[in-house]
Amino acid sequence: MLVFGIILLLAGAGCVFVASRTQRKVHAMMAAETLSVPQLEELRAVSDELGGQGSFRKVCEVVGLTHPAPVGVLRSELAGVECVWHSHRVQRRYKHYDRDDDGRTRVTTRTETVAELTSPHGFALIEGGRTIGVDHGGRRPDGVEMVADRFEPAVAEQPQGVLAGALNVLSAVSGGDRDETIGFQHTEWVLRPGTPMYVLGEVHDIHGPLIIAPPADPKTPFVLSTKSEEQLTAKARTTQRIWAFVGLGLAVAGVALLVLSFL
Repeated sequence: MLVFGIILLLAGAGCVFVASRTQRKVHAMMAAETLSVPQLEELRAVSDELGGQGSFRKVCEVVGLTHPAPVGVLRSELAGVECVWHSHRVQRRYKHYDRDDDGRTRVTTRTETVAELTSPHGFALIEGGRTIGVDHGGRRPDGVEMVADRFEPAVAEQPQGVLAGALNVLSAVSGGDRDETIGFQHTEWVLRPGTPMYVLGEVHDIHGPLIIAPPADPKTPFVLSTKSEEQLTAKARTTQRIWAFVGLGLAVAGVALLVLSFL
C-alpha cells in the first residue's frame, strides 16, 4: 500500500507539471503580439538605424498562408505530394521471444522506430503579398495532413528444417531472446502550399531576411499550427484543466494510501 501511495503521488506530480506547462503555453499566446510582416520590417528598420544590423529579436505571433522557400515546392518522399514541408516515419513491428531460466517462452509484440526524416528546408508565410521565413526547427507542425499510412508485412521466408533447428539451438544458448519481424508501418505528413498557419516564435534577421524560429529562451513556447490562436487557446485550457483535475485526484488518492499504510 505504501508503494502504491508513492506511485500515485509521483503520477499526480507529473500530471500537475504537464498542466503547469500547458498553462504557460496559454499565457504565452495571450501575451504575445500578433504582428504583420510590414510591422516587423518597420521594427527591424528601427533596429538597423540604431546600429543593430543582424541583431533584431522579437517574440511574437505571425499568421499567414504557407508558401514555398526559395528552393521551390517540395515533393514528399512516400506519397509524392507537392508541399512546403514533409516528414515520414518508418516503424518496425516485431515479435520478441523471451525464454526464462526454466525454459518457458514469453512472446510480446513490440514496435520500434527505425527511420524518421523531416525535410531540412524551412518554408515561408505569405500575408498581403509579403513573406517571412519559417524555421521549423525539425518539429512537426500541429494539424499537418497525413498522406500515407500503410503497413507492409515482412516478406522474408520462415526458416525450415536444419536452419530452423540451428536457430533454436542458438536461441537456447543465448537465453532464448530473439526477434521476428512482422512488418513495417510507413506514415507520412505534409504541409501543402496555401495552408493557413499560426506561428508563435522569435523573429530574427541573423541571415538577412526576417525569419521566425524557435525562441532562444527554451522556456518560451514555440507553436506551429494550422489551427487559429482561438482554437489553440481553447484546446490548451481544456487540456490544462483535465491534467490538473487528474493530478489532484491522484495526489489525494496517494496521500490517502500513505496515511492508511501507517495506521
